[in-house]
Amino acid sequence: MGQLFKPRHNSIARVSIVASVLGVLLIGAVAWTIRESPYNSAKGIALSQPIPFSHQHHAKELGIDCRYCHTSVEKAAYAGMPPTHTCMSCHSQIWTNAKLLKPVRDSYRDDVPIHWNQVYRLPDYVYFNHSIHVQKGVGCTSCHTGIDQMALTSKSRTFWMKDCLECHRHPEKYLRPKDQVFSLTWPSENTGLLLEEGKKRITEYNIPMHRLTNCMTCHR
Repeated sequence: MGQLFKPRHNSIARVSIVASVLGVLLIGAVAWTIRESPYNSAKGIALSQPIPFSHQHHAKELGIDCRYCHTSVEKAAYAGMPPTHTCMSCHSQIWTNAKLLKPVRDSYRDDVPIHWNQVYRLPDYVYFNHSIHVQKGVGCTSCHTGIDQMALTSKSRTFWMKDCLECHRHPEKYLRPKDQVFSLTWPSENTGLLLEEGKKRITEYNIPMHRLTNCMTCHR
């Protein structure tokens, strides 16, 4: 009986196997790129809002404290959104006829809340509490990186599980003095010293390291 496959078929088989493996890797790389892209995560993409509110102007240039608008951030899971009268505490005196702020004036006049489009939205199965992070020395800009540079608010981080675990596994990188939690300019450039101080704060702030990576901490 003659030979069924000729010698060149060995080369074809090898090339086919290599091509198949490379194809699978390429598909995986493309899928990962799409998953990480702004198209999927909306990272860096500003949502349309009823008023183009600028954190850069209000927080950085005017120096308004985060807590002035997000009043429940120190005591509740939700940081809170400012009611219209908070906006009008300033804008009843300045920019009183600005066309840009007509929705604010209408909201105040009609007693109808402004409907802001939520930028950060966690899945229902994820529990997050702003107040406990603030109380343990985690600063606003640790999660909302660059918020003071944003003329229009967008996601600066994806807040996928890997982002949370990075902080929970190495909290020393993110723990601040409690009087610096709302600072937009902390930390300093002395990274080595900051890490040593952060390690001390784990004990000082009574942070339960054994619970930080427990599934039930976030998935309740």
